[in-house]
Amino acid sequence: MARFVCAIFLLFVMTFVIQDVYGGGEGSLRPQDCPGACAYRCSATQYKKACLTYCNLCCAKCLCVPSGTYGHKEECPCYNNWRTKEGGPKCP
Repeated sequence: MARFVCAIFLLFVMTFVIQDVYGGGEGSLRPQDCPGACAYRCSATQYKKACLTYCNLCCAKCLCVPSGTYGHKEECPCYNNWRTKEGGPKCP
């Protein structure tokens, strides 16, 4: 019984840890959170101005920024699926 309770508690705690690491998914940010999230997302690129411009635009629309500085776009379907006229990804 004690193992079962520990397993449930661990699952409960891991749910919050995963949400914190991955940003909670689409709609998890408030508009005022976008500049900070985008500053981190764009911190490793050499094209900071363009990255910040488009990241903030995408964040304002989707209220989500993928975790990390690259990839992980599956965490935010809106962010991932927004495309340019040419069909390329709009969001960095």
